[in-house]
Amino acid sequence: MNERYVLDLREIDREQVAVAGGKGAHLGALSRIEGVRVPEGFCLTTDAFRRTMAEVPSIDDALDRLSHVDPDDREAIRTLSARIRRTIEETALRDDIAASVTGALARSGEDAAWAVRSSATAEDLPTASFAGQQDTYLNVRGTASVLRHISRCWASLFTERAVTYRRRNGIDHRTVHMAVVVQRMVFPQASGILFTADPVTGNRKTATVDAGFGLGEALVSGLVNPDVFTVRDGEVVARTIAAKQRAVQPLPDGGTHQVPIDARRREQPALTDAQAVRLVRLGRRIEEHFGRPQDIEWCLVDDDFRIVQSRPITTLFPVPEADDEENHVYVSVGHQQMMTDAMKSLGLSMWRLTAMAPMHEAGGRLFVDVTRRLAAPASRAALLDLVGRGDPLVRDALETVLERGDFVPSLPDTGPGGPPPGGAATPIETDPAIVTELIERSQASVAALRREIRTKSGPALFDFLYAAFEEHKRVLADPLSMQVIMAGMEATWWLNDKLQEWLGEKNAADTLTLSAPGNITSEMGLELLDVADVIRPHPQVVAFLQGAQDDNFLDELAKLPGGGEARDAIEAYLDRYGMRCAGEIDITRPRWSESPTTLVPAILDNVRNFEPGAARRRFEQGRQEALRKEQDVLARLRALPDGDRKADETKRMIDRVRTFIGYREYPKYGIVSRYFVYKQALLEEADRLVRAGVLAEREDVFHLTFQEFHDAVRSGQVDAGLIVRRKEAFRSYQALTPPRVLTSDGEALNGAYRREDVPAGALVGLAVSAGTVEGRARVVLDMAQADLEAGDILVTAYTDPSWSPLFVGIAGLVTEVGGLMTHGAVIAREYGLPAVVGVDRATQLIRDGQRIRVHGSDGYVEILP
Repeated sequence: MNERYVLDLREIDREQVAVAGGKGAHLGALSRIEGVRVPEGFCLTTDAFRRTMAEVPSIDDALDRLSHVDPDDREAIRTLSARIRRTIEETALRDDIAASVTGALARSGEDAAWAVRSSATAEDLPTASFAGQQDTYLNVRGTASVLRHISRCWASLFTERAVTYRRRNGIDHRTVHMAVVVQRMVFPQASGILFTADPVTGNRKTATVDAGFGLGEALVSGLVNPDVFTVRDGEVVARTIAAKQRAVQPLPDGGTHQVPIDARRREQPALTDAQAVRLVRLGRRIEEHFGRPQDIEWCLVDDDFRIVQSRPITTLFPVPEADDEENHVYVSVGHQQMMTDAMKSLGLSMWRLTAMAPMHEAGGRLFVDVTRRLAAPASRAALLDLVGRGDPLVRDALETVLERGDFVPSLPDTGPGGPPPGGAATPIETDPAIVTELIERSQASVAALRREIRTKSGPALFDFLYAAFEEHKRVLADPLSMQVIMAGMEATWWLNDKLQEWLGEKNAADTLTLSAPGNITSEMGLELLDVADVIRPHPQVVAFLQGAQDDNFLDELAKLPGGGEARDAIEAYLDRYGMRCAGEIDITRPRWSESPTTLVPAILDNVRNFEPGAARRRFEQGRQEALRKEQDVLARLRALPDGDRKADETKRMIDRVRTFIGYREYPKYGIVSRYFVYKQALLEEADRLVRAGVLAEREDVFHLTFQEFHDAVRSGQVDAGLIVRRKEAFRSYQALTPPRVLTSDGEALNGAYRREDVPAGALVGLAVSAGTVEGRARVVLDMAQADLEAGDILVTAYTDPSWSPLFVGIAGLVTEVGGLMTHGAVIAREYGLPAVVGVDRATQLIRDGQRIRVHGSDGYVEILP
């Protein structure tokens, strides 16, 4: 036997993916676990595949073409991949490879039946399972047939589905190699799949067993509905027994066929409860060995379980690490911050170092542990009220956990559980000078940071930054700032609650806050209209911007007629807002100053869709509309019993909300202003590490935590393997959707709207900005790719402040994430845009270009014919 080509499964461990592929490495590891029975067999290693591929005619040219084809051109992918597969299948195995396989088969007997299974090196990985992407052949008999099916397994590396999967996961075709597992065939009475964690809810303590009669192909191919057993704490807690019409059975001469199941057996369970519990116990042993939940294929032979495959469940959202064994309930930070994308390691650690509350990391996202606040009655009520006003889906998810009564501990009250110290409970005058003072304080703090950081480098920079983070948190926690934010929010809630009670008016504050003064985010959108006013008179500048793709375009712009003015206007805008970007809480994301082309589509939309002076007119129109609404409301209140008192209270609250609500956006502006200063200094350190040969490229530091970055600067050393692993993990996290609420059991909860007051077929969400509008839906996931026309309705996953320049040119807003007081909702109200947020899967259910109707007062969206 040539050891380079054939290895017994028992010789292989899970570290040998490069040799045996993912499936082979896992099977080898499984065969080493005490009490786990794996059918015997061997693995034809990736050496054999590489040797064969080197002799396949024109394979390099074919792979080049496949790597450069448009990923959306399915026909081209189908044609090229079919040609590659055919060429591989027609290439004869080398004599020495065929001899190695023949010898291994002979040692098990000529009459044996085999399962011949593909085992790619990018398969069954912790970050990408590649489930079902390559081929398996069952009940293969005879040496010639095994050799033929080995070639088919190699060729299955280039099925259309496998090629597309690799493209979507950023995996180069040339880096993936194929081993082939050849195992003794098992002929079971029953078979199926065990998930050691619930694949739907993510609960790690609940296992799910799918079972059917005969070979597992019947379940995998969807031929039959399985029996489903749900097992928790050593007992079956739920079961569904399916009517199993057919099974897959082996043929005497090789291959398989479908057979009908005897009518008397169709509704009999494929497993007993005791067998299901025993199987889950075996699965827990496998899970413990691999260190993560597993998707396990099993066979039952004479009341004995054989394991034929185990792979990690890659779709589960990770669970935050805890220092104890207690139950924990976590709430997503990203849903509050309007940034649910995965963050890189430096971004995660920087946000944690500058945040006001302890945070926990999972799946490239951050979560806050609210278990103790939920455990005590007073703090629970305050928390549920606060989150319910912001995002009712979070409240519903938390209430779902609480209603069970067995997860959150019960603690005595330790206090009132109301607003934090310095919040709205402390009286504050309605005085615009307070807001002016707060803004001046923030500006002075940022100016001092810029001034002091200039002289810092090396380890001294990091020491300085640790102190700067404390100042960052001090500014953020300024009691006066907290009072102003809470005063504006509570005035909004008061107006909505009281005017609905007294006048039957829904969401009245939406109109009363139009064009409220001092909102830095709404000003950012209006000022981009002013930039468009400078550019619009110069057709050569407009034409140049339509083709601008290089972030250095401002240098070329100045050479055109009117280009100097245009460049000055854009640079002035960047001086004030260039620290912003989509996903700005992640310090690693490129800022507008670093990538100014991001703004070009919005500028061109403004040039096309608006007349000169639109910013001033729009703001004044909103201000006048709010004034008219105020006069109308007060007049109607005075006509009521006790109307003068009601009108006077309402007037005080209107003044209060218009004085304070604009400041709601300023603290975030201060945060990102500081972040950009931090980032510029840190990138200079990264450049020094690159020049010293410590890093390959400056962006590698984004995959280090702040402390690891500090250590690298201090020691002049970096673990290159760590950076590679972090990059791979980040790619896998990007494919995950974070839940609003996550438990320490791994259960992911997103809540539900429990409403019956919406039309059939409508998409339900949260009403955040009043009005009804009908128009064309533009589904936009990347602000830099936006192409909007007047009257369009923006549909997107989330909107943080960086999206507000788009708001000036749209007629309505629909997002998947958001709450009453999140940035997108606040700006939608400022601009008078009907808006519904928190619409589950809006970007999937609404197609780009469809006509929709947004009911911003009632919280739902209709898709029109």
